[in-house]
Amino acid sequence: MTLEIVTSDLLSPVRHGFFTRKGGASSGIFAGLNCGTGSSDQREAVLLNRNRVAEAMDAPVEALVAMHQVHSAEVAVVEGLPEDPDAPRPRVDALVTATPGLVLSVLTADCQPVLFSDPEAGVIGAAHAGWRGTLDGVLEATIEAMLSLGASRAGIRAVIGPTISQRNYEVGPEFFDDFMLQDQGNARFFASGVGDRLLFDLPALGLARLRAAGIEQSEWTRHCTYADPALFYSYRRSTHAKEADYGRLISCIRL
Repeated sequence: MTLEIVTSDLLSPVRHGFFTRKGGASSGIFAGLNCGTGSSDQREAVLLNRNRVAEAMDAPVEALVAMHQVHSAEVAVVEGLPEDPDAPRPRVDALVTATPGLVLSVLTADCQPVLFSDPEAGVIGAAHAGWRGTLDGVLEATIEAMLSLGASRAGIRAVIGPTISQRNYEVGPEFFDDFMLQDQGNARFFASGVGDRLLFDLPALGLARLRAAGIEQSEWTRHCTYADPALFYSYRRSTHAKEADYGRLISCIRL
């Protein structure tokens, strides 16, 4: 089956892709292109899926740079591949590089995958931005790391890929309180739900933080992971279905 990849004109001409679950070797609840080595999927299937992603990015699988995502605001600057391919991945939630040929990757299953590019400066970035990381500043930290490599705010483009949309992201009052403690203006990212429940707009928060950081060239692809099980994995949807595990989508960018 052919891979289906979401792209954005805003990131052109830099090679990139928000990969859907289409075209993979995994089966069962992971059916499709599950790229999560931390899932309980068959390792051989996951490795085959990652090889297919690397091929689509026109790079050897060894060039696929990954991270151990921990819902933080930490960023790693990548200058080359580790000498030991089995070395632990950095415990961060964003990667940036100015090294041609490296493929920065991020795994998600409802959280925001955010790809960054300053094509004139030759600097790219990839961030895993769930609600906690976004609130704690992972997007701003990624931008600062790109600036340290020679990018400019005016030159950076940022695109939020498939993520959970507001209509499917129900949260409780304690979640709302965390946001109000930081900034009362965060109330604009919530809508009323049933009873005391609220509906949270994660991509709106991401876009607001990007634009407040001076990244005017930013957008969301407007794909909801929860709403489209044929194309996307979703942690929340899998939880509601009482499934034992869930697949991970991969998003990549390279110079």
